[in-house]
Formats: sequence, structure tokens, C-alpha cells
Amino acid sequence: MTEQWLDIKTYKEIGYKPLIDFNCWRVAYLNYIDELDPEYINRLEKHLETDEVFVLLKGEGVLFIGAGNETHPEISPHKMEPCKLYNVKKGAWHNIILSKDATILLVENKDTGEGNSSYYELTDSQRKFIKAIANKEMPGWDL
Repeated sequence: MTEQWLDIKTYKEIGYKPLIDFNCWRVAYLNYIDELDPEYINRLEKHLETDEVFVLLKGEGVLFIGAGNETHPEISPHKMEPCKLYNVKKGAWHNIILSKDATILLVENKDTGEGNSSYYELTDSQRKFIKAIANKEMPGWDL
């Protein structure tokens, strides 16, 4: 009888995994993946139709928000704290770096993807800035 009323989900592999889709929303886990290593961050993204909520469950993470000039946004870092909700507003440039032991809970529209998102390629100086923040906020990176 419980299975009719309760789903219990987990995900321990690397990367992104949608766990629950219902009507128009999705809940997913995001575990560390090399793409989220500061060495490999090369772009920001923005979602054109939805906010996206990030919750750091374990490990360390820094959320980067780009604002201002659309063709060269100013990037600001936000060191994440466990169990706080970080709601990235629709149309905000963003990306995230994670420690190798990190897990993020994501809540977004279930149709969020490349078809309704835009991407901004970082400049060399912006990539260096992200690496410098990683060294400061997550000293284990040692970049």
C-alpha cells in the first residue's frame, strides 16, 4: 500500500539525474562531474522560461551569477551553504562549481533544456576569475 502513496529515490552516481517529474516540475540530483570542476567551466547558461532552485546537500559549492551587460556579464560568486535555497531567477546567467563529494538538489520546470536556454562563452579573464574564486573558497582545488 505504501508504494501507491510514496516514492523514495536516491542517486549516487556522477552528474545530473532527474528523480521525480510531476506535471510541469522536476526534482533532480546533481553530483560532482568533471564539467563542474573550475578547470572546465567555460560558459554560463540562463533559462528563458523558468527559475531554477539549487540546494547544497553535502560537500562544497560556489554558484556564479552573471549580471549587467548581456554580451559580457559581470560574474559574482556565492559560496553555498548547506540546506539553503538558492533560487536562480528566470533569465539570470549562472553556473556552479562543486567539490568532488558534493550533491545538489535541483528543482526546475521539467522541460528545461537547450531548447529554452541560452549560453554565454566565458572569456579567458572570466575563466581565471572562476579559478581564483575556487582557490579562495574551496582551497582543496589548488588550481
